[in-house]
Amino acid sequence: MPLSIGIVGLPNVGKSTLFQTITKKQVNIANYPFCTIDPNVGVVAVPDERVDKLAELTGSAKKIYTTIEFFDIAGLVKGANKGEGLGNKFLANIRETDAIVYALRAFLKSDIIKTGDEINPLKDKEILETELILKDLETVDKRIGGLEGEARAGKKEAIKELETLKKLKDFLEKGQILFEHNFIEDEAEIISHYQLLTMKPRLYLLNGKDEEVKPEVIGEFKKNNWPYLIVDVATEFEAAGLTKDERIAFGITQEPELDMLIKKAYDILGLLTFFTTGPDETRAWTIKKGDKAPKAGGAIHSDFEKNFIRADAIDWQDLLNAGGFAQAREKGLIRTEGKEYVIRDGDVIEIKHNA
Repeated sequence: MPLSIGIVGLPNVGKSTLFQTITKKQVNIANYPFCTIDPNVGVVAVPDERVDKLAELTGSAKKIYTTIEFFDIAGLVKGANKGEGLGNKFLANIRETDAIVYALRAFLKSDIIKTGDEINPLKDKEILETELILKDLETVDKRIGGLEGEARAGKKEAIKELETLKKLKDFLEKGQILFEHNFIEDEAEIISHYQLLTMKPRLYLLNGKDEEVKPEVIGEFKKNNWPYLIVDVATEFEAAGLTKDERIAFGITQEPELDMLIKKAYDILGLLTFFTTGPDETRAWTIKKGDKAPKAGGAIHSDFEKNFIRADAIDWQDLLNAGGFAQAREKGLIRTEGKEYVIRDGDVIEIKHNA
């Protein structure tokens, strides 16, 4: 399944322009006609020069990049948790995503209507997070009500679940984001069944030029370790499709800021990329940081994980420098790794199995 990210924001913050920029670079037609309730979906390739270089090295007939689905969730408004502006439907759409990008207005363009009295990304962030907190509180409260009878009857699982949910309720009532708290394994397992909105990793996208974002706003994000990017979405929309040289000529950043957004999303989700390469295809695969070799085999095919024997592994740059697999073997650069090997970002691997 592709990684999925929901884009949320108040009305008129540039969220739709961001999504249009994304769909300009999507790898296949995967967006649905816009309507008020259903989100648009755009599937984009994760930019990775390593795929290109490995494909060239091994003469691959095909290149396959990893992909991310972006969901354009229609604009939230204050009171969305109570259904304001069809908020319940929009919040339900966010449940299906792996992470959330908050689009926050920082641009000062006066001809675009503001939803509040001022341009204040921190205030907008607070409104969005309050809506998600209130929705989670509703979910938790409902489940607590259903569990109390079972807990009174002495059911151990119900008692543990109730304790965990009451802990969550306490955090939420204090206006706290659950993702910013650590939970023990048993608690995390219970929480995972609820798809709580404030448990999702988040990235804050400040939409505007660098000089439009006040230093005190940046200071607040840095102080709290909130992952953020400053992106001038309107400029990126106009620049979509330009080459690196053309971007430089127009005085725009050489790397598209949307690519930086995608890479940052990988970081906040704790993901890494490994590769398989050969004459048929070069392909990028995504797994969690810390996953071991059998899990990488499972990403390729479920039978490879169940019937894993070993993995041959080499860093992609070492393979390029050697000039190919045969030369890398001669130099002793290809490692034979067992079930406990933790995959590294940039590994090129071949799974040996008895499937």
